[in-house]
Amino acid sequence: MKILFAPTLIAAALTGEQRAQILAAAGPAATLVEAPGRARQLAEIVDADVLFGRVPVDVFAAHRNLRYYHALGAGVDSILALELVESDVILASEKGEVGVHLAEHAFALLLGLTRGVHTALRRPDFGLREPIRKEQRELFEQTMGIVGFGGTGRAVARRALGFGLRVLAVDIEDVAPEPGVEAVWKPDRLYDLLEASDVVVIALPLTKATQHLFTRDLFRRMRPHAILINVTRGAIVHGEDLLAALDEGRIWGAGLDVTDPEPLPPGHRLWTHPRVIVTPHTAGGSPRRAQRAVAVFCENLRRLRAGRPLLGLVDKRKGY
Repeated sequence: MKILFAPTLIAAALTGEQRAQILAAAGPAATLVEAPGRARQLAEIVDADVLFGRVPVDVFAAHRNLRYYHALGAGVDSILALELVESDVILASEKGEVGVHLAEHAFALLLGLTRGVHTALRRPDFGLREPIRKEQRELFEQTMGIVGFGGTGRAVARRALGFGLRVLAVDIEDVAPEPGVEAVWKPDRLYDLLEASDVVVIALPLTKATQHLFTRDLFRRMRPHAILINVTRGAIVHGEDLLAALDEGRIWGAGLDVTDPEPLPPGHRLWTHPRVIVTPHTAGGSPRRAQRAVAVFCENLRRLRAGRPLLGLVDKRKGY
């Protein structure tokens, strides 16, 4: 078995210990090739059996023997070209494994807004004491609606319960209940969730169905004091409609790690809006993430050899 490792921001290199773990999981006669650049990837993917990391679509198209692609990153929207969707290559990703740091980042954005931290940091001025206090609010006994209830949505929910929030969720799939979560509805109850929520957290993958899901219509359903948090994909929210909703008072604020457009241009109003916090797609950062990904990949190599179902499997036609 030849394994090709294509480094990414998530895992820029493998340690010696990680290489040993992967080779042990792959079994006798396995080889592991690290290809940090496009030219090397094009050369090495031709006879690779397994791909770990992420490569451009044209690089993937050069393969001849690939059986299994384990993508670094939970979302696979950027790699799901027709060549991959129509192929027999098994696709898995980090889905279900990134909830810890995405959920913590979601709460960093939310608390920054509800406690006025963003205002204090932008303009160090003790004279802001009263203006900030007048805008502050508690999360305790408020309602959080989570749109998308996979690994990230569940991680957000567990933290929300710790803050004393009432939690509602929607998901298109038949997902298992989560202790303490009041209800997990299907998407036909999305309007009900928005109308009941003081905070709305997006925890969805980007697919054809979720592209610009949040437009003016959904913002009209939200409470005027509601806060929107998005840490998954920027294109789920229509950027111009979000700005209009903020300006018109249809929602109160937004915490965004991902934006529409992305990257957000210098001088864009969202960077400095008084009721918005933007971070430059940094929620995925964690010093523990690479090892978690390697551990799941190793488990999947063992399962692949044994003919058992893999973890983090992606339905290539659904996009998640």
